[in-house]
Formats: sequence, C-alpha cells, structure tokens
Amino acid sequence: CKTCHWGKDHRDWEAYDIGLHGTVYQVNKWDPQQFDWTKKLADADYVGPTCQYCHMRGGHHNVQRFSTVYASMGMSMADRGAPIWKEKRDRWASVCDDCHSPRFAKENLQAMDESVKDAGLKYRETFKVAEDLVKDGVADPMPKDLCPDWSGQHIWS
Repeated sequence: CKTCHWGKDHRDWEAYDIGLHGTVYQVNKWDPQQFDWTKKLADADYVGPTCQYCHMRGGHHNVQRFSTVYASMGMSMADRGAPIWKEKRDRWASVCDDCHSPRFAKENLQAMDESVKDAGLKYRETFKVAEDLVKDGVADPMPKDLCPDWSGQHIWS
C-alpha cells in the first residue's frame, strides 16, 4: 500500500504506520506465528490488522465500498442522514467488530467523525483569514499556477 498511499498529498501510510495498528504490525510482521501470509485474508487471525484487512476485505481494491466518503459529503459533514452513509458506517463497524467490541467501534468511529468536523472547521477558518488578507490588500493572491490542488479527498481515509 505504501508505494502509492504515502507522501505530503495524502499521508495514509504515515497515519497507519505511527498508529496503534501499524505499530503492532511493524513489531510482529516477521513472526510467522503472528502473520501467516499463506492464509486467505478472511481466514487469518492476525495479531493486528494490515491495511488490507480493513480496507480490502473483499479481496479487491474497491476501498470506497467501505469508506464513508467524507469529501463527497462535504468534508466537515460526516453524517448528514444519508442512508448510504449509515449503510457504510454499519459496514465499517462490522469490520472493527472482528477485533473490538461494538461499543469500542462505535465510540472510536464517532471520535473520528468529530476530528473530521474539527479539521473542516479549522480549514474554513484558515481559508477565511487568508481570503480576508487578500481582500484587505495585505497579501497577494496566490498565482493560479501555484495553487494547491485541494479537493479534500485525503483529509480522512
């Protein structure tokens, strides 16, 4: 996963690697008793999840099947009551339930939602400050050829 999913534009690997799941993997990855790579993913009983265990449960690269697609719903609007959001959230909770209690999964997914909302709020506040500085003539607008390609899809994975 790291080959494509790392770097300053989307820090998926870095987030996994320094998080609890990634740390457990890094410590145990060479122990064949902890990670039996001959088993199919669905049959494995790993000490900690790899990226694939949670994001590629169907054995394919359709990771959006499990995502809650924050960017397409407005990056700070995790749950706006859309039925597809609830369906995907329930699917995610079932993944977490493989190793964690349903309560743990629910509370941690809610905490991630709050983080996404907070990040969206901070982004909007920061953008407003920069916009006001340009309007007040204190700062020059960024040249179009240097503007960041901000689409928000990597704010949370």
